[in-house]
Amino acid sequence: MNAGGFWHLLPNASTNAKPLDELWWAMVGLCALVAIGVFVVMFVFCIRYRKGRPADRHLAKDTLPVELTWTAVPFLIFMGVFVWSLTLYARSRTPPANAETIYVVAKQWMWKIQHPGGQREINTLHVPTGVPIRLMMTSQDVIHSFFVPAFRVKQDVLPGRYTQLWFTAIEPGDYPLYCTQYCGLDHSKMGGQVIVMRPRAYARWLDENNTGTSLAAQGAALFRAKGCSGCHGANASVHAPDLDGIYGRIVHLSDGSTVAADDRYIHDSIMLPDKQIVAGYAPIMPSFSGELTESQVLAIIAYLKSTKPGAQPAHEGTKQ
Repeated sequence: MNAGGFWHLLPNASTNAKPLDELWWAMVGLCALVAIGVFVVMFVFCIRYRKGRPADRHLAKDTLPVELTWTAVPFLIFMGVFVWSLTLYARSRTPPANAETIYVVAKQWMWKIQHPGGQREINTLHVPTGVPIRLMMTSQDVIHSFFVPAFRVKQDVLPGRYTQLWFTAIEPGDYPLYCTQYCGLDHSKMGGQVIVMRPRAYARWLDENNTGTSLAAQGAALFRAKGCSGCHGANASVHAPDLDGIYGRIVHLSDGSTVAADDRYIHDSIMLPDKQIVAGYAPIMPSFSGELTESQVLAIIAYLKSTKPGAQPAHEGTKQ
């Protein structure tokens, strides 16, 4: 499983692992080179200029070229490492457009996983090889942190906020999943595993665990059950924004600003409706904080993602 041998102390199980390991060893080598250079110079000077030895102790002249060299060379080397690190960081924070989104809700002390097809897992995440996976995560209580060492990915999971990470698994196997943020008494038990499968095996797993109700269809049912369709539906008598096709659109707010209707905006509009009032509408929507769990909010977001302007909404039992 540890295909990288000595140079990869952990399993190399995602496309993130090798580039990060190469950066790590480059920084270790650079630090070692600097440390060895400093100690060699110290040792030579201690011998050459020790007490009683006849050595030239006058101040050196015309040292500008030497000073420029020992300043410019380290500066260029460390700037190169900085650019290298920044490139890897930007890549690790930007999921590909074709990434498959899987939803994660953390709570004391478990990881609740929801696949778009409606499959649910606790403390286990099944993913295929060769497919970019984007995890959209939030917490139901305190701060947690999602960490898979074999993938070299780690991301804090915060209450009332969405965070994301992405990876592409390359080696089938079972890999430990940890929470690295102390989150309470049983924090040490908040573990799990990521099971990486070949695409065909993953497709079979999805079929075997198919609940018959996709996450979007679950959201559609909640949208009706909680009365959202009564105000935001096409035939609603209440003056409220039409939400069909809202996801990804630019929304104009009453304070003159604009915001993209992403996961966070929709979440806050449900739980904190007074935070951002849509231009032209009165702030009459009640808060659903305490009435909806984070898992239910994610289902409603999945439903709104599935809608198109003027399209028929998803119905329970219908896959999206």
